[in-house]
Amino acid sequence: MASYKIAVKTGDKKGAGTDANVYIVLHGKGIQTSKYTLDTFFKNDFERGNIDNYSVDSEVNIPEVQRIELWRDAYGLFSNWYLDWIEVTNLATNITTIFPAMKWIKENQRYFFNHIDTCLPQDDPFKEMRMLELQNIQRDYQLQVKVPGIPAQIKELPDDERFSFDYQFSMGLKGKIYKEEGQRLVMASGVEWKDVEDVKSMYTPVFGIPQGSKTFNDDANFGRQRLNGLNPSLLNLCTDIPKSFGVTEIMVKPFLEGKTMKQAMDAKRLFIIDLAILEGCPTVGENIMTCPFALFYFNDAKCLMPIAIQLFQKKGPSNPVFLPSDPEYTWMLAKMWYSLADSTYHQALTHLNFTHLMMEGICVAAKRNLAPSHPILKLLNPHFIYLMAINSLALGTLINPGGAIDKDSSAGVIGHFHIIKKSMAFWRLDLHGTLPEDLKSRGVFDQSVLNGAYHVRDDALLLYDAIRTYVRKYVVHYYSSENSLTADYELQKWGAELVKSREESGVGILGVPNNGKFVTTDQLVLTLTAIIYTCSVGHAAANFQQFNEYGAPFNYPYFLSGSPPKDKSPATLETVLRSISNRIQFLMLMGSVKVLSEKGTQSLGDFEKQLIVDPPAIKFVEEFRQNLREIGKTIDERNKNRKYPYDELHPSAIPNAISI
Repeated sequence: MASYKIAVKTGDKKGAGTDANVYIVLHGKGIQTSKYTLDTFFKNDFERGNIDNYSVDSEVNIPEVQRIELWRDAYGLFSNWYLDWIEVTNLATNITTIFPAMKWIKENQRYFFNHIDTCLPQDDPFKEMRMLELQNIQRDYQLQVKVPGIPAQIKELPDDERFSFDYQFSMGLKGKIYKEEGQRLVMASGVEWKDVEDVKSMYTPVFGIPQGSKTFNDDANFGRQRLNGLNPSLLNLCTDIPKSFGVTEIMVKPFLEGKTMKQAMDAKRLFIIDLAILEGCPTVGENIMTCPFALFYFNDAKCLMPIAIQLFQKKGPSNPVFLPSDPEYTWMLAKMWYSLADSTYHQALTHLNFTHLMMEGICVAAKRNLAPSHPILKLLNPHFIYLMAINSLALGTLINPGGAIDKDSSAGVIGHFHIIKKSMAFWRLDLHGTLPEDLKSRGVFDQSVLNGAYHVRDDALLLYDAIRTYVRKYVVHYYSSENSLTADYELQKWGAELVKSREESGVGILGVPNNGKFVTTDQLVLTLTAIIYTCSVGHAAANFQQFNEYGAPFNYPYFLSGSPPKDKSPATLETVLRSISNRIQFLMLMGSVKVLSEKGTQSLGDFEKQLIVDPPAIKFVEEFRQNLREIGKTIDERNKNRKYPYDELHPSAIPNAISI
């Protein structure tokens, strides 16, 4: 006789618990036990979030259980069941085997879970079963372009991808608290603003005080936003002035510390942002959207300072170049109308398209083509948690017609989708999604450029290198034999679906190495590094400062009313005040970005789903975590010497995935 202890962990998702009867068979090498019913008398088994323990005796002694066979019936009012994992211990040998599941168990369908079930498809001893499981998954995971011209997404959200109960409850509770606080403030103070102090009075203990509100019409802060704010990937080293930008040597001479424009360019201290992509952007109602140029100088005090802003692409008398020497509030309005375009680009592209939407299509394709036991899916899965769920929620509440973006922004949903469609023609995984190449293309890879000021770049490069090192070790381990990459038909199908056009039911990603035909480990490493980096570091940089930036309407407006200045006549503070969102709009936006700015899942490397159970791969994970701890120490030391510390890319502040 042999005795086994079986521990069963039911998931924490809504409706995860079951009243069904659950059956199990234990398998060893060529041997198996009889069927056992997992049941405890007078106990409600398999409740949400619980671990249930069972003891079974068998005439079959399996020293180390290699595989389990599991199924359930449809008994009871609530028979759906989400299984996290099962752990089996042979009490004689004291050998414990864990079987990760992380899936909904459907009625009368048999599931097989292998110990360390990590293998390439060509090496799987259960190929037929693997193919059948993948076919079932493909029925649930289908790609669909929901809005013409934007990335492909999941057609219908599978049950396996839904939020856990606790996560959804926590997010909903926070949203309710901020909404009620906003309603209270509107009831107490009315809709229109009285003065600047009236705006600041909205920063109650419930909301807190956003960092952006601590300065007002400050040029140095405006420059820091371009370096270390929500949109730090727009800044380019300036090597010449575009013909449509009307700035001249005489205009900027007072701001170049005695240099000519050519000397500033040669010293790599002149920088430019061109937001031409916003030209012709539709807006809500009579709102106006700018498409500006902005010129910046990196001065001797190591501050990036704005020295010229042109709000539209075509130069002319009614589209002047605004300068720091212009009347105070005229210059302030120019910066605010520039920031309107910057914030619209940020939400539509840097945040929504280049992280949430692009990564969702990649995620769906991975789950459609890579079996659950595929090592590459196990590597990627921790970085996909809740991605489809948060995007599904956003499509229904934020970026739907009449939703939050329509109410809170100048561009509205129509404007955001307009520039997303434009961006699909140029965004490349091997350029914009690959940090070193993106920095090189903008002339800012060399850390002597913007030395000591471009904290996003300096910290992100450490993290990119750590992710790349981790991915390389992992990939080389599983693809160590010759031709193992090309023989991996699941991986090759994934690559093909990534590059296949959206019109042909593919993802339509540009810049996948070798057009998705992976023949070298370098090609696969670049692809996987870009995906993991974007889902973690890239999204963190674009997301978690939202309250600090958008919570200050003079600092980073997402909506402006009226018209941008067309000449340099003096403006008044009253004009500035009338241009920002009214109290209702502002408090709605502040509530939304407050929720979005709060980290709700575990930090990079501390995976919610520990699917990597192969001992060599576990070692790579531990080395990755140690590398992240060292990076955290380096950033802590850097921040001691930074006038304005930057904590957004501390590894402890970065979630594994796009989960908010």
